Amino acid sequence: MKCAVIMFPGSNCDVDCYHACRDVLGQPTEYVFHKEKFSPGDFDLIVLPGGFSYGDYLRAGAIARFSPAMDSVVKAAEAGKLILGICNGFQILLEAKLLPGAMKRNRDLKFHCHDIFLRVENSNTPFTGLYKKGEIIKMRIAHGEGNYFADRDTMEKLKARGGVVFTYCDRDGNVTEEANPNGSVENIAGIVSEQGNVLGMMPHPERCAEDILGNTDGRRVFESILQYVEGSVAHGR
Repeated sequence: MKCAVIMFPGSNCDVDCYHACRDVLGQPTEYVFHKEKFSPGDFDLIVLPGGFSYGDYLRAGAIARFSPAMDSVVKAAEAGKLILGICNGFQILLEAKLLPGAMKRNRDLKFHCHDIFLRVENSNTPFTGLYKKGEIIKMRIAHGEGNYFADRDTMEKLKARGGVVFTYCDRDGNVTEEANPNGSVENIAGIVSEQGNVLGMMPHPERCAEDILGNTDGRRVFESILQYVEGSVAHGR
């Protein structure tokens, strides 16, 4: 599986994502600078990492969306390649209209950096094939603008097609207001595109992908992707 990690000015999780793909998964991985372009066939997985691209000026992801590399990301998404946007990467995907909805400031206007619990709502995606629907997992969040919003019509369509992949919950799996760290509508923590090949999520799976980190719940995101890509190759897709 050929992986790319896009580097924007202000990215600060690019090295972690690179390490997860290359060293944890053992897959060939390259950095792609934000001014570079590439062909859809160059990579199987493209990761937009967390951070503060362009200093989050205007709003998170608003400027990064116009980077030359994003033209290539959009074309790769249209070609069916897998795109994973984590935290700021999720925000960029929303700005690029590769995912529906928008991101607002956390409801308490504070930056949140701590562990949270997630409930897996859809295990039938390239990113969650090794999870079970309804499974409770733990990941870490680190964001100030993670308050996902979509209007009623968009939400109805999103839920009808299984587009909600992760929701914030308590340790027992209850989706409650208290378990919602940022005010996201219906506790949404991650969504997938209608075609199923673009995932945006606010929690950081790369920060819980190794035993040394004390938690490996996030590793299965990357392992699920690898399993999907290898299966696609085996079946000639």
